[in-house]
This record gives sequence, structure tokens and C-alpha cells, in this order.
Amino acid sequence: MSVIAKRPTTTTTNIADSNDAPETPKPRPAPPPQQHSALSQALTGTANLANLLPTGTLLAFQLMTPMATNNGTCDGATGPLTIIFLSILAASCFLGSFTDSFRAADGQVYYGMATRKGMWLFDPEGASGSGGGVVPDLGKYRVRVIDSIHAFLSVLVFLTVAMRDKNVVNCFYPKPEKGTQQVLDIVPMMIGVICSMLFVVFPTRRHGIGYPVTPGPAPK
Repeated sequence: MSVIAKRPTTTTTNIADSNDAPETPKPRPAPPPQQHSALSQALTGTANLANLLPTGTLLAFQLMTPMATNNGTCDGATGPLTIIFLSILAASCFLGSFTDSFRAADGQVYYGMATRKGMWLFDPEGASGSGGGVVPDLGKYRVRVIDSIHAFLSVLVFLTVAMRDKNVVNCFYPKPEKGTQQVLDIVPMMIGVICSMLFVVFPTRRHGIGYPVTPGPAPK
């Protein structure tokens, strides 16, 4: 007679939480604000070197360079013409760094050139005839040392952009040697990084002709 042993039956019970409401997720702490170093800002600015140039000068460069260089195949006539053309645009970048503007009380924007005594307005009659007391003190817009630094840097930035243009490079170096090609690849990038860092360290508050108008106090 075989004895069949019964296994003890085990009852499984669902262990449910006594609290039916789901747990409220804990709020995550806000991430710390990212601190950008001067080098990272400079590298970011290097990728957008064209933004540091007057828009009119940059537009003229992009439109006229293919015609001035004959699409990169310069000869005895187009070579000197390209040099003159680039020199005029570089002078435009230099002089544009000394221009400034202000918004009068009547809402009109007036442009002028910064001098040692103040701003010389391009349209003084319009500013004086727009109403009494709308023109601010122009003496606070006088030229500063930082303006000369920005003028020099603007010329370097323009030359950097020009050296990266294939039509300009093919015009003066149609078949560069290996060493020359390395210089053309490295030097503009180095100049761009240095200029971008200096633009970060020495920012300008002038709202000149062709430059983006940014909010901020007038030069003191």
C-alpha cells in the first residue's frame, strides 16, 4: 500500500502596498549653470568670424570677390584689382570701428564718427532740427583706446575671412606648395582664435554702421 505524501499547499498572497496612491517623485535638483571659459567662447566666435564684420563690407566681399578675381583665375589686371578691392574693404572695417549711433528722444537713430572731442554726426542739421533737447551729450561718445584695438582686430578678422575664400587663395596661390598650403590652413585659424579671444576680453559697446545694434549703455 503506497502512501502518497501530500505536499503542503502554499498560499501566495499578493503583497500590495497599503497606500494605493503612487509615490510622488522627488524633484531633481537644478543643474548648475554652465560656466563657459574664455577659450570656449573664443572657439565659438571663431566659427562665426563673419559676425564680427560690418554686414555691408561682408556682403560686398561675397558679391564682388568672384568678379574681381575672375573666379580665382587672376591675371596681370585682376591681381592688382583684387589687392585694391581687399584694401578698400579692410579700410572700411577699420573706419567702421569708429562709428557709433544713438537713439534720440524722438525715436530717430543718428549715426556719427567718434572723435577725440565727441561724436561728429553725419546729419547734424537733422539732429538739431528734430526737436529741442532730443540730442544727448555727444562728448561721452569720444574715441577711446579700445576703439583702436577693435579697428585693428576687425582688419585681422577680415583678412582671415579673405584668406579662407577659395577665389582669393586661387588668385594669389593657384598651385601652392605643401608648406604654403599648411600656412594657409593654420595661420587664418590661429588669427581667428586670437582675435575672438581678444573680442571676448575687450568687448565694444559701440553701435556702428553695419554692426548689429545691441542694447547697452553708451560709452562713458
